[in-house]
Amino acid sequence: MSEQKIKVGIVGAAGYTAGELIRILMYHPDVTITGCQSNSQAGKKVFETHKDLIGETSLEFTESIDFTNTDVIFLCKGHGESKKYLESTQVPTDVKIVDLSHDYRLKVEGNEFLYGLPELNLEGIKESNYVANPGCFATCLQLGLLPAAQAGIIESDVHSSGITGSTGAGQALSSTTHFTWRNNNLSVYKAFVHQHLGEIKQSLAQLNGGKVQGINFIPYRGDFTRGIIITSYFKSNTDMKKVKEIYSNFYQSAAFTHLVDQNPDLKQVVNTNKALVYLEQHDEHIMVISVIDNLLKGASGQAVQNMNIMFGLPQDAGLKLKSVAF
Repeated sequence: MSEQKIKVGIVGAAGYTAGELIRILMYHPDVTITGCQSNSQAGKKVFETHKDLIGETSLEFTESIDFTNTDVIFLCKGHGESKKYLESTQVPTDVKIVDLSHDYRLKVEGNEFLYGLPELNLEGIKESNYVANPGCFATCLQLGLLPAAQAGIIESDVHSSGITGSTGAGQALSSTTHFTWRNNNLSVYKAFVHQHLGEIKQSLAQLNGGKVQGINFIPYRGDFTRGIIITSYFKSNTDMKKVKEIYSNFYQSAAFTHLVDQNPDLKQVVNTNKALVYLEQHDEHIMVISVIDNLLKGASGQAVQNMNIMFGLPQDAGLKLKSVAF
């Protein structure tokens, strides 16, 4: 651990993912928060927006980030806004960036960001100054499929369904996020066309010799606040003992992803940076269940994990969190 703490700035600091970042980083042993930028909340105390932080911090929202006092920034702005921010703001080249939006996840010409899924790109993240944090559904679905993709044992299209909590839609209110609609209710949205499919296919192709995997994904809006559970299945002639060995070997060094022997539930991961992966065989199909907290391993926790890797810290620094359990 370095004696000098990492100086962190948060851009777009008023939203859900930023609130989680602040909560984590306030108690991170190697970090000091030097800036919380917000266009809408500048001049206000952070606890006035993130009300659970009353008595925890005297930080104030600012209009801009002081880059002379910053080692890394987290971009917590909406999709499309991170790119606008970087195009309009002169960020010094020695300031590292972790972007939590969709803007830089897909590898295209001119994109200097590395896709920041540690279970996939650990060594690259260590050397990168610019990391694109994966999406929440993308993280959960990929962690259920990466070992099988690398081993080449997926012998059909993948069929997946997943349900996410209301915090996955962000803090801005809409007709499908307010309590009277969401409570005791479920609905399908963006079936087969979810925006995270591009990054999922990109990662699977990276492990599978460039082959683009067919994925039929049905996402659901859940009537709870946080967490994602995804069930995927695909045809495979591989023996189940071998499949478990493939998954166990793939995740043996992973800091937060665990292959489990019992069917998992959301409460095991909510409020943690953990991902749990569970396998079953049904005739010629392999079924995989994966669960994460959408705001932590699916967003802010994974962003801090990426920061830790970028600065040579233990991956779990500041992230030793306990699930809610009850």
